[in-house]
Amino acid sequence: MKFEKLSIILCILLSFGFSVKEKLPTVFVIGDSISMQYGPFLQNQLKGFFDYDRKKDNGRGESNLDNPEGANGGDSRMVLEYLELKQNDPTFKPDMLLLNCGLHDIKRNSQTSVIQVDEVQYRQNLEAIWRIATKKNIQLIWLRTTPVVDERHNTRSKVFHRFAKDVDTYNAIADDVFSKKNIPVIDLYQFTLNLGDETYIDHVHYNESVRALQAAFIAGSLITLTKKSRGNTGRINR
Repeated sequence: MKFEKLSIILCILLSFGFSVKEKLPTVFVIGDSISMQYGPFLQNQLKGFFDYDRKKDNGRGESNLDNPEGANGGDSRMVLEYLELKQNDPTFKPDMLLLNCGLHDIKRNSQTSVIQVDEVQYRQNLEAIWRIATKKNIQLIWLRTTPVVDERHNTRSKVFHRFAKDVDTYNAIADDVFSKKNIPVIDLYQFTLNLGDETYIDHVHYNESVRALQAAFIAGSLITLTKKSRGNTGRINR
């Protein structure tokens, strides 16, 4: 009798268009202030394709975008430290980790020109990040670091400088690390570069229309990657 009642209820629900939806793959974002700014657009554009989450806080990250904390992932050392804390957290188990770090790594002291994270340490940090993601069976997806225009940046930022040549060098390091490990790479650098130099609102951040375009590019890349290579688990196959 109970079975018959359940069957009737199920038939009624189905007749009204009710269906059990397949669980969406989850994507977790760790990135610098650029990712914080395109993040709301990306979250909206991924609806129905992915469950979206990111490193977040109670608003501290917005207070000073040049001094990373909270939602701002910061340099590769900070990202690694965060993931080292997360690696033993059983609740941290996204399908995909959409990751970038680089802009804070290439900061140079305006007086001494010493770089914040040198090339050797940057490579080692990326390798360690990959190992944690692999250990937790999380598919890593890398975002190339966005461009820097030397004159614009360094006439507006007095405490530290950034240079386009360092962006190129550190992107090349990341390309080398992740290509050897067959990690998908989304070229946000080239996409943003193609939009031109009149897209900035300050030394390194972008206007609202560019943030929306960046999010659309990333969303399209994620959806395409997933459609091409995800298996029954909803993960991108390695």
